[in-house]
Amino acid sequence: MKLPKVTIVLVSAALLFVLWEQTREQPEPVDASRFTDLAANPVERSVAMDWVITQIPALCKDATGQNRGAEAHSECVSESETRTSSCRRSVYDRFPSVIASEAVFRDLTITAMNCLVPRSGVVE
Repeated sequence: MKLPKVTIVLVSAALLFVLWEQTREQPEPVDASRFTDLAANPVERSVAMDWVITQIPALCKDATGQNRGAEAHSECVSESETRTSSCRRSVYDRFPSVIASEAVFRDLTITAMNCLVPRSGVVE
């Protein structure tokens, strides 16, 4: 059976992309202090969302009441990580690309946190 040239080109392009992605420099993790003065120093929506995603273990600790290593905590983290794409898409649809106010940042983070680690029926 003869492989089509288009298939070979597409697979080669995908492999080159993966190789490029692995070799490029990764950005520094964002510290929470980056979000203190958004009026003077606005942040991109993607940066804020990346920071929220790094908070998944802490969110799961709050939601489950258990520390890392516990089964419920591990399940929560795993489920949250599978929701990152859909939550990111949801947040991107609702919020501006540049976050320049504390209120918008608060709304974005609460929306993202509720999407990543839903806590239905919890009253505090």
